[in-house]
Amino acid sequence: MKLLCAAASPYSAKVRMALHHVGADFEEIHVATGDNPADLLDANPLGKIPTLITDDGLTLYDSRTIMHYLDGLDEERWLYPRSPEKRVLVERMEALCDGICDALVLCVYEKRFRTPETYHQPWVDRQWDKAMRGLDWLDANPPDFGKRLNAGHFALASLLAYLMLRFPGAWEQHRVRLTQWPAAFEERFPEFHALKPQG
Repeated sequence: MKLLCAAASPYSAKVRMALHHVGADFEEIHVATGDNPADLLDANPLGKIPTLITDDGLTLYDSRTIMHYLDGLDEERWLYPRSPEKRVLVERMEALCDGICDALVLCVYEKRFRTPETYHQPWVDRQWDKAMRGLDWLDANPPDFGKRLNAGHFALASLLAYLMLRFPGAWEQHRVRLTQWPAAFEERFPEFHALKPQG
């Protein structure tokens, strides 16, 4: 398999961790989405990452679609619980973490791509408020590790690493549980350091 991704992307990091977790054999191909590389556009008309190309040539995009595909590769190392009641909680955790990432990426893009004349601080403030509300909820309700890691753990690990990369010192405040969580996760998943979002 081939994974088209970017080193700093939290969505790419989540999928990269999941691929390692399920023991998949894959090639990691870093692309710059802003350059509209042909291999990415051929695989994904949206030109977004991550995009997975399976061994039989199937192309999958949107990180959650890829995660659901990986969930079926190894019966012993699944990403979502088999119990519907437990599965929906993991999916909710993943959706919240991804949604916070969406808001944070919009903050980054507003600063990176807007001119000083078109930069809109109220828009950034709105996205930041969404992210902070989500982090408050996560700090009050961090996922237990239990016997197995799951998609919710990988989503949260990617989110927190992205925050540490792009917003160091701006989000930790009173969120003691979240600031301590990555170290506990790395004890369970030592590959975290190498696979987390990198600048």
